Amino acid sequence: MPLASITRQSGKRTGDVVFLLVVLVTFIAIFAAEGHSFTPVQVSALLALGLVFGLIGTIGFGRIDTVEPGIAGAVYFTIQIGVACVISVLSQAPGPGRILLLPLVAQAAALLRRSGIVLVCVAVVIAAVVPGALTDDWRTTLTSATTYLAGVVFVVGFTHIARREELARAEVERLAAELRAANDKLREYSLQAEEFATTQERNRLAREIHDGLGHYLTAISMQLQAARAIWTIDPAKATDALGKAQTLTREALTDVRGSVAALRSPPTDNRSLPEALAPLIEESCATGILTELTVNGSPRALSPQAGLALYRAAQEGLTNVRKHARASRVDLALDFSDAVAVQLVVRDNGVGARQTDGGFGLIGLRERVQGLGGELRAYTLAPDHDGQGFILEVKVPG
Repeated sequence: MPLASITRQSGKRTGDVVFLLVVLVTFIAIFAAEGHSFTPVQVSALLALGLVFGLIGTIGFGRIDTVEPGIAGAVYFTIQIGVACVISVLSQAPGPGRILLLPLVAQAAALLRRSGIVLVCVAVVIAAVVPGALTDDWRTTLTSATTYLAGVVFVVGFTHIARREELARAEVERLAAELRAANDKLREYSLQAEEFATTQERNRLAREIHDGLGHYLTAISMQLQAARAIWTIDPAKATDALGKAQTLTREALTDVRGSVAALRSPPTDNRSLPEALAPLIEESCATGILTELTVNGSPRALSPQAGLALYRAAQEGLTNVRKHARASRVDLALDFSDAVAVQLVVRDNGVGARQTDGGFGLIGLRERVQGLGGELRAYTLAPDHDGQGFILEVKVPG
């Protein structure tokens, strides 16, 4: 059940108890008053009217308090004021009878709009003053009216304050419940975000390991194959290839051992992209594949993410050329002519590929590029004919 409803019901029960206590105290005052004697019929009538007044003031008021008052409210207050007047007349004690009217003022202040409150208050003052005005002089009547009016104003003001406090408390409880629910949602979203970040970091590490270590191992394998192929023909070149393979092995070990540092300090740090690509070009040429880099436009500083994405694209492209293309030449074109984006094209003259979805390397590279809002295309110009080569195009904002 909503907290506001619980608070409202609690306030309703308290109001009912107070209402019945006022009725009880009033009837004690009526029957205890000096100089008044009642016949059994009068006592029965007064008790019956008191019971009706109490039931209507609790059960009846509870019914109209849950809906828009309207006509039901007007009927309720008319009946209750009439019953209170009859009790006052039968009891021959205007004072205690007037007390019965005050709870009605409090109920009107809690239930009705301002115009309805004014009408009920006027009716209550008239009902309380008129019976005494028939027997008292005008001075006594005026004094009685002003005194009772002051009591009515006090009840209205006090009820209004209590009502506002009740509504404020209900609003605080509602906001507290919403805050708890929001905190629960926030905690849930935080766990989801943490899990998502962990997944992203795993994917990023997998890409880095593939792009870095995979590149080194491919280059080492090519150097060893070259050394083995020319060992008997040209031992000097074979020895040079073995030396390069050994150097690449040391670099690979350094890359693996310092993976965290390498991830925080990518190859493009403190270097322009063409400068960072130069070692890759040299490694590719060392495997016997003619590799050239062309730069269009003026090189400019790129964000670390964009520079690393293009570097990894070149690394992946050259690695795939050595592993699959059986190419003799590969050309890299780095284009800075677009003011809002940089494009890298890796093109070889190898056998091409019928399937261009790529393996894990291209998938990881595509995720990296798309994460930056860029585009990646991998295709063969004529997939049905060998020798058309393979083209990798990467474009990232920068």
